[in-house]
Amino acid sequence: MTPEISELVEISRYYGNNKNFVIAGGGNTSFKNESSIWIKASGQSLAGLDEEGLVVLSRERLHTVSQKNYSDDPVLREDQVKIDLFSSVIDPGRNKRPSVETSLHELIRYRFVVHLHPTLINGILCSRNARNLTLKLFGEKVLFVPYTDPGYTLFKRLESEITSYREKYEEDPHVIFLENHGSFVSADSTQEIRKIYDEIISGIETHFGQSPDVESLPFNPIMHKVLPGIRMILAGDKPKVIRQRHNTLIAKYYQNHQEFHKISLPVTPDIIVYCKARYLFIEQAGSAEKILDSLKQQLPRFQNEYGYPPKVIIIKDMGIFAVEESVSSADAVLDVYEDLIRVSHYASLAGGIKFLSPEQVNFIDRWEVENYRRKVGRSDKQDNKLCNKIAVVTGGAQGFGAGIAEALFRLSVNVVIADLNEETGSRFASCLMSKSVSNKALFIRTDVSDHESVKHLIEETVSEFGGIDILISNAGVLKAGSLDEMDPGAFNKTTAINYNGYFNCAKYVSEVMKLQHQENPEYFTDIIQINSKSGLRGSNRNFAYAGSKFGGIGLTQSFALELAPFRIKVNAICPGNFYEGPLWSDPRSGLFVQYLKTGKVPGARTIDDVRKYYEDQVPLKRGCRLEDVVKALLYIIDQEYETGQAVPVTGGQVMLG
Repeated sequence: MTPEISELVEISRYYGNNKNFVIAGGGNTSFKNESSIWIKASGQSLAGLDEEGLVVLSRERLHTVSQKNYSDDPVLREDQVKIDLFSSVIDPGRNKRPSVETSLHELIRYRFVVHLHPTLINGILCSRNARNLTLKLFGEKVLFVPYTDPGYTLFKRLESEITSYREKYEEDPHVIFLENHGSFVSADSTQEIRKIYDEIISGIETHFGQSPDVESLPFNPIMHKVLPGIRMILAGDKPKVIRQRHNTLIAKYYQNHQEFHKISLPVTPDIIVYCKARYLFIEQAGSAEKILDSLKQQLPRFQNEYGYPPKVIIIKDMGIFAVEESVSSADAVLDVYEDLIRVSHYASLAGGIKFLSPEQVNFIDRWEVENYRRKVGRSDKQDNKLCNKIAVVTGGAQGFGAGIAEALFRLSVNVVIADLNEETGSRFASCLMSKSVSNKALFIRTDVSDHESVKHLIEETVSEFGGIDILISNAGVLKAGSLDEMDPGAFNKTTAINYNGYFNCAKYVSEVMKLQHQENPEYFTDIIQINSKSGLRGSNRNFAYAGSKFGGIGLTQSFALELAPFRIKVNAICPGNFYEGPLWSDPRSGLFVQYLKTGKVPGARTIDDVRKYYEDQVPLKRGCRLEDVVKALLYIIDQEYETGQAVPVTGGQVMLG
């Protein structure tokens, strides 16, 4: 990487990781020498930009766009320009699409160009007084360009404006303000660009005075009963994820329709790309029933009038909610819409908000380039039935639970890891999230034997994602011992976690699943207990564990009968012995050690003796593995005609008659 490209990557990440300058996938940066221009590829994020995310084009070939006469038909013209842009790419085999703004960057003679959508700057540029304010604050040497449809039309407008500027000042403008869009700052060094942006932001801050204090507001518990219903009402072909945001600035604009009007229309192209052009406002929010009734009444009118379901819902006293196919896309919607609120707030202080006109909105919405950005921006690459569903895995920090959580996460499931071990669980969730993905892993400390703790787990999951599709009741403990050795405390603890814990999970998660069924009666959800072969037959000197697991089968069958009318399937998986996991192999308290000490295996002198004894009892001569359980789990979720079953995964050690 050359020093110049290193500088370009550094400044791209510097601004890309600051939401005051760049939201979602917006913004663009470039560097040029005498023969070539390096520019961020379309669909790449500034925040994580590296050399691979850049496209290199021939400047000589790019001049074609300026010199050529294109069709008067806007759709055909944009296709022709796109072909010429692609023809300018030096290495087309890398299959990176050059940004549509490449020609704009080429127009400017400075080596570095940084195009951003800063909130404060757009607060000025999206106001009715934009031209006068920029002149007042920054003088005549800042080039102000009235709103122009992006693409070739904007390129020709800027070409004309920059030519006139050169004639007047004998240099290129360092700063270009595009009305209702953003800013271009250009210079021969990135240090100078930073200095210019700092001066611009400082000048605007001085004009507006102190920024409003924005404080987070709490999640309203009413929404625990609302979000699962909204999620199903707006499900379409597949269930959605709902993410929410609530703060004091948002609260200013959801009090009534008059205030909502100030944030009801787009002011920049990015808002249309990510949030569409219309947003649904619910003012009747006194109860869960009123919110859902209002949504059902408004939704048909909304869809008939605008042709699409809302991506953004604003609910009085509750906040803003993004309804999307994945967590990453929902978060992008929230970021962009909250930026709309902030920009509109500043614009109202700067002379009034200037919304985009219906014609301008329609152009952006239909523009092929922005549709491409939408497509690239959707990072959910998986194509499976579980993609972006929501699962809770208790005892998910280690052993079978961690393996199940990771397997589901790799299938693009949003996973909540519930466990008492906070350090291990948090580290595991962070590890899963270390790669850029569209779904999310979250740790919530949970004691399944405590019903309040489980209730909190379910409520937090709904707050985070909008509902629940799968509950894996995996948390369990095992304390081996004979009647003589077992004390009542150890017995009660085993029962409280393995048996009562399953009841607690089923009780609270079924409430959410019933709310989802109420709005979508055809939708299936799953409660799955990770039981044991000890739940299918007695276990010598292991009665506390076996008894709790036998009880789990009884709960599974009983829950299945009760919940079948709500299309909630309840099943159990009964694995054989998982010898590689800590339950068996922990050198201090694992079952190999326990069984050796208690003499459960006659004649065994070493841990290897105990292990061989148990492996020899399995017809397939090995212990159960994680992949065996995961295959059974995926089968149970996939099928729609089995409930109340206990599925043995024992290598033939236990066969149901």
